Amino acid sequence: MEGNKELIEALNQIEKEKDISKEILLEAMENSLVAACKNHFGKADNIKVSIDRVTGAVGVYAEREVVEDVEDPVMQISLAEARMKFPRRKYDIGDMVDVEVTPKNFGRIAAQKAKQVVVQKIREEERKVLYNQYYGKEKDIVTGIVQRYVGGNVSINLGKVDAVLTENEQIKGEHFKPTDRVKLYVLEVKDTTKGPRITVSRTHPELVKRLFEAEVTEVKDGTVEIKSISREAGQRTKMAVASNDPNVDPVGACVGLNGARVNAIVNELRGEKIDIINWSDDPATLIENALSPAKVVSVDVNTEELSAKVIVPDYQLSLAIGREGQNARLAARLTGYKIDIKSESQAYGLNESEE
Repeated sequence: MEGNKELIEALNQIEKEKDISKEILLEAMENSLVAACKNHFGKADNIKVSIDRVTGAVGVYAEREVVEDVEDPVMQISLAEARMKFPRRKYDIGDMVDVEVTPKNFGRIAAQKAKQVVVQKIREEERKVLYNQYYGKEKDIVTGIVQRYVGGNVSINLGKVDAVLTENEQIKGEHFKPTDRVKLYVLEVKDTTKGPRITVSRTHPELVKRLFEAEVTEVKDGTVEIKSISREAGQRTKMAVASNDPNVDPVGACVGLNGARVNAIVNELRGEKIDIINWSDDPATLIENALSPAKVVSVDVNTEELSAKVIVPDYQLSLAIGREGQNARLAARLTGYKIDIKSESQAYGLNESEE
């Protein structure tokens, strides 16, 4: 059983550089050498391989039961032979003995196997490290560099791994050029044999939320809370915020001095409009705020049906509804209420000339 100091030194180096445990590699080698022994011994149920952790010497041992009369020499050893081979140990009938049965040239087989195992294990461990690293970023934002379009999807490099921005998760009308830096929301990280498969999004409402967390200290530390968010990606987002500190104005904190904070996010989303409103536990107030920038005359709420009738001044009707109904739609999603908007003329049956 000759030593192999080089193997141990190489494993120490790998442990240091790749952060892959030497013990994991040695155990994997021992397991793979047991498989190699099956070819040599035919029956290897009682065979184990041990690699000395200091010298690197590889030994093959057969575990045999101590018996009076040997019937199966592969699985048994006589009491007389056990006592002769291992005089220092007091063996009795029924004890188990590890007998060295290392074949000739086994060192060469071991060296080949060691190389295969190390290469495979390094790949596996690197994949695992990558997976764990990015799995921790699930439901968070990352910055990536656009690589190329693959069909309708965009391949984006996140550093050590590429992510896929599928067509469904892209903002309509948003086009990228290679080397563009872009912020993305990590939807899912899946472990595959080729490494982690990461799906990212530009359309998810949480992207906006995470961008505010990154940009606004008060949101990050929990002073200002984003209570609700509704988004039509690329066009408009509505966000309701509340403050846990009476001295902090939540909307002001998110907008920033001269709009600096919100503008940074609008730029990142390439011009998407963002309405930031005050949250209220009173549904009527919340609905009125949600329809901003339109002014509201009255809100009649039915909390059981989660519906509301809203009356706005005539000249504010189109603003309250928004282009193609967008403002009303986002307000409904933000509040969770079905909102029916009427102008004063419609509600009170007035002609505009009678006002």
